[in-house]
Amino acid sequence: MSHEADLQTLIASVRLCRQILQAKALDRFRGEEMLPGIQVKQDREIAAYVRKIAEALYHPVGTCKMGNDPMAVVNSQLQVHGIRGLRVVDASIMPKITSGNTNAPTIAIAEKIASLLVSKSS
Repeated sequence: MSHEADLQTLIASVRLCRQILQAKALDRFRGEEMLPGIQVKQDREIAAYVRKIAEALYHPVGTCKMGNDPMAVVNSQLQVHGIRGLRVVDASIMPKITSGNTNAPTIAIAEKIASLLVSKSS
Protein backbone atom coordinates (compact mmCIF):
# COMPACT_ATOMS: atom_id res chain seq x y z
CA MET A 1 0.00 0.00 0.00
CA SER A 2 2.92 2.33 -0.54
CA HIS A 3 1.31 3.83 -3.66
CA GLU A 4 -1.82 5.89 -3.08
CA ALA A 5 -3.26 4.85 -6.46
CA ASP A 6 -3.19 1.18 -5.40
CA LEU A 7 -5.04 1.97 -2.19
CA GLN A 8 -7.63 4.04 -4.06
CA THR A 9 -8.17 1.17 -6.50
CA LEU A 10 -8.82 -1.22 -3.63
CA ILE A 11 -11.20 1.20 -1.94
CA ALA A 12 -13.08 1.52 -5.24
CA SER A 13 -13.13 -2.29 -5.48
CA VAL A 14 -14.81 -2.62 -2.09
CA ARG A 15 -17.39 -0.03 -3.12
CA LEU A 16 -18.01 -1.77 -6.47
CA CYS A 17 -18.42 -5.17 -4.81
CA ARG A 18 -20.95 -3.68 -2.46
CA GLN A 19 -22.83 -2.13 -5.38
CA ILE A 20 -22.91 -5.42 -7.30
CA LEU A 21 -24.07 -7.35 -4.25
CA GLN A 22 -26.98 -4.93 -3.78
CA ALA A 23 -28.45 -5.93 -7.16
CA LYS A 24 -32.11 -6.95 -6.92
CA ALA A 25 -31.31 -10.30 -8.53
CA LEU A 26 -29.26 -11.19 -5.43
CA ASP A 27 -31.94 -10.23 -2.88
CA ARG A 28 -32.85 -13.84 -2.02
CA PHE A 29 -29.22 -14.86 -1.54
CA ARG A 30 -27.85 -11.84 0.27
CA GLY A 31 -27.34 -11.86 3.99
CA GLU A 32 -25.70 -9.30 6.21
CA GLU A 33 -22.36 -8.00 5.01
CA MET A 34 -19.68 -9.77 7.03
CA LEU A 35 -16.52 -8.01 5.89
CA PRO A 36 -15.66 -5.23 6.18
CA GLY A 37 -19.14 -4.79 7.67
CA ILE A 38 -21.86 -2.22 7.08
CA GLN A 39 -20.39 0.07 9.74
CA VAL A 40 -17.30 0.60 7.53
CA LYS A 41 -18.38 3.41 5.19
CA GLN A 42 -15.78 6.17 4.93
CA ASP A 43 -12.77 5.87 2.60
CA ARG A 44 -10.41 6.05 5.58
CA GLU A 45 -12.27 3.16 7.25
CA ILE A 46 -12.22 1.07 4.08
CA ALA A 47 -8.52 1.89 3.67
CA ALA A 48 -7.81 0.68 7.21
CA TYR A 49 -9.69 -2.56 6.46
CA VAL A 50 -7.83 -3.08 3.18
CA ARG A 51 -4.47 -2.45 4.83
CA LYS A 52 -5.32 -5.01 7.49
CA ILE A 53 -6.47 -7.86 5.23
CA ALA A 54 -4.80 -7.38 1.83
CA GLU A 55 -2.16 -9.94 0.90
CA ALA A 56 0.17 -10.39 -2.02
CA LEU A 57 0.72 -14.11 -1.69
CA TYR A 58 -1.35 -15.39 -4.54
CA HIS A 59 0.07 -16.64 -7.79
CA PRO A 60 0.27 -13.76 -10.23
CA VAL A 61 1.00 -14.61 -13.83
CA GLY A 62 1.29 -12.77 -17.10
CA THR A 63 3.61 -9.94 -16.11
CA CYS A 64 6.45 -10.95 -18.49
CA LYS A 65 4.73 -11.67 -21.77
CA MET A 66 6.42 -14.16 -24.05
CA GLY A 67 6.60 -13.29 -27.75
CA ASN A 68 8.22 -11.06 -30.31
CA ASP A 69 5.84 -8.12 -30.34
CA PRO A 70 6.57 -4.72 -28.72
CA MET A 71 4.81 -5.71 -25.46
CA ALA A 72 6.73 -8.99 -25.09
CA VAL A 73 9.37 -9.21 -22.36
CA VAL A 74 10.88 -12.60 -23.28
CA ASN A 75 11.24 -14.69 -26.42
CA SER A 76 10.25 -18.37 -26.80
CA GLN A 77 13.46 -19.39 -25.02
CA LEU A 78 12.59 -17.02 -22.14
CA GLN A 79 15.48 -14.69 -22.91
CA VAL A 80 14.71 -11.10 -21.91
CA HIS A 81 14.62 -8.91 -25.01
CA GLY A 82 17.55 -6.51 -25.10
CA ILE A 83 19.45 -7.98 -22.11
CA ARG A 84 22.02 -10.60 -22.95
CA GLY A 85 22.28 -13.57 -20.59
CA LEU A 86 19.05 -12.92 -18.66
CA ARG A 87 16.02 -15.22 -18.68
CA VAL A 88 12.73 -15.19 -16.83
CA VAL A 89 11.77 -18.70 -15.80
CA ASP A 90 8.67 -18.46 -13.64
CA ALA A 91 4.89 -18.11 -13.73
CA SER A 92 5.09 -14.55 -15.00
CA ILE A 93 5.54 -15.82 -18.57
CA MET A 94 2.16 -17.63 -18.48
CA PRO A 95 -0.44 -15.66 -20.44
CA LYS A 96 -3.29 -16.64 -18.08
CA ILE A 97 -3.52 -18.11 -14.60
CA THR A 98 -4.08 -21.85 -14.53
CA SER A 99 -7.21 -23.34 -13.00
CA GLY A 100 -5.08 -24.95 -10.30
CA ASN A 101 -1.97 -24.05 -8.40
CA THR A 102 0.78 -22.56 -10.58
CA ASN A 103 3.50 -24.74 -9.02
CA ALA A 104 3.36 -27.68 -11.49
CA PRO A 105 3.26 -25.54 -14.65
CA THR A 106 6.14 -23.44 -13.31
CA ILE A 107 8.17 -26.59 -12.68
CA ALA A 108 7.40 -27.71 -16.25
CA ILE A 109 8.57 -24.35 -17.60
CA ALA A 110 11.80 -24.61 -15.58
CA GLU A 111 12.44 -28.20 -16.65
CA LYS A 112 11.90 -27.31 -20.31
CA ILE A 113 14.39 -24.44 -20.15
CA ALA A 114 16.84 -26.51 -18.08
CA SER A 115 16.80 -29.24 -20.74
CA LEU A 116 17.28 -26.61 -23.44
CA LEU A 117 20.30 -25.15 -21.63
CA VAL A 118 21.81 -28.59 -20.95
CA SER A 119 21.46 -29.59 -24.62
CA LYS A 120 23.08 -26.30 -25.73
CA SER A 121 26.06 -26.82 -23.44
CA SER A 122 26.65 -30.41 -24.61
